[in-house]
Amino acid sequence: MFSFRRQVYCDNNATTPVSRAVRKAMNDVLAHCYANPSSPYRMAHRAADILAGARERVAKAINAPAESLFFTACATESNNTVRAIAPLLPVGKRAILYNPLEHPAMLESLFRLGEQGFALIPLAPDRQGRIAPRAVENALRDDVGLVVCMAANNEVGTLYDVEGMAGVARAHGALFFCDMVQALGKVPVDVRESGVDYASFSAHKIHGPKGVGALYVREGAPFAPFMLGGHQEEGRRAGTEGLHNIAGFAAAAADVPRLLASAAALRQKRETFIAALTRIAPDCVINSPGGGQCQPGTVSVTLPGTANAVVMGQLDYYGVSVAAGSACNTGEDLPSHVLTGMGLTPEEARATLRIAFPHNLPEKDLRYVIAVFGKVLTGQDGEVMALQPAQLTEEVLFAPGVFIIDLRHAMKPEYALKPLPGSHRFPFYSIGKHLHEIPRDRHILVTCETGYDAPIVAYYLKRKGYGRLTFLMWGILGWKLAQPELYARLARQHSEEAS
Repeated sequence: MFSFRRQVYCDNNATTPVSRAVRKAMNDVLAHCYANPSSPYRMAHRAADILAGARERVAKAINAPAESLFFTACATESNNTVRAIAPLLPVGKRAILYNPLEHPAMLESLFRLGEQGFALIPLAPDRQGRIAPRAVENALRDDVGLVVCMAANNEVGTLYDVEGMAGVARAHGALFFCDMVQALGKVPVDVRESGVDYASFSAHKIHGPKGVGALYVREGAPFAPFMLGGHQEEGRRAGTEGLHNIAGFAAAAADVPRLLASAAALRQKRETFIAALTRIAPDCVINSPGGGQCQPGTVSVTLPGTANAVVMGQLDYYGVSVAAGSACNTGEDLPSHVLTGMGLTPEEARATLRIAFPHNLPEKDLRYVIAVFGKVLTGQDGEVMALQPAQLTEEVLFAPGVFIIDLRHAMKPEYALKPLPGSHRFPFYSIGKHLHEIPRDRHILVTCETGYDAPIVAYYLKRKGYGRLTFLMWGILGWKLAQPELYARLARQHSEEAS
């Protein structure tokens, strides 16, 4: 089984591989239709035809009138339009009822509105992220003018009764904004049947290109453009349309029926994986709801006593790509707001993984993923050592033959935490370009700020043939907390040497 490593991509909620049909559609536009769709001459007429045809194809995938849909740069932009829509609410209807498990693109937009005087009322999801329409009805007040709830959660896969919620909102005179990014291609999406007023979409979640999204606006719903400075998209979104990306989105949308046809088989494979995982790790906790209440291919699992970054690194070594349930690589060690919003503790969130299977997952790949999880979770993968912060003494730090890697992010040049003395700084995202600087005849200790990046790179180096590898658990932050006096003295020493 492990004489060779397969590559099984299980992070399809983050993005999906671009399909062959999408690549062809995009290449055709890039090669033969580079004119601006807004220009008056004949070449531009063809570009305008492609744009109109793409709009119809994407609209068909969500059962919307073509004129109710316009293209954006991404779903993040589509969600940010709530900041332009909310000021159009009547003066006495400036409260917003929302799902606190929304994507940050929506949450941060809402928080900005809160700073501008809008009242924000969070709903209360249960332990698996569910919110019933009755909960929306009970939380509605006379001053609520907008209800915001996603169709499917990106971290745990929970599906929401959008039609029921939108119906409740409409009965109370409130508008409904729905992030449908994670639903399209996984469950049937019908914006007219669901009764939503606004819905956001993204191409790269359905095997389309990155850099293009869409926003549905129900006819008659109040709307103001978020992007200003041009007449494009009938005045609803300024900026020259990225026609090649839009053509790719249309090609991906045309394939949605095929994606939906595979949902039942994928759901069964998901259940097979969960059953196997609970046999391998009986104390694991499945955070995703079961059956039809969850996306067909998403599993959120908490593995008590583990660090998700370590397990990710181990799985990645064997070619299995998954995501963590924690955003601790921000440098602030913050757990996932989705998981803590569902009631998990920060420690449980940092022990949580998200597996998002592809719609066309082969049986042999599923068996391989289960086997890899078995090897990793039963302790059979012990070739890379984990060093606890309390074990990082001066003797270890200054032992001869130790090469210390300090991982940093280029976009964050200033760090509150000082590196270990004698360490060598390397960029996390491009460390592969620096392998010639890392000796193969020394014991390598990999560190980072919060412990998220170090195990991933340690297992990457293992895959590249490095032999003696150790990573610092919980990073320099953990070491500072475990040994504050030693950190203070050595950090000062490092600063003096640097100056």
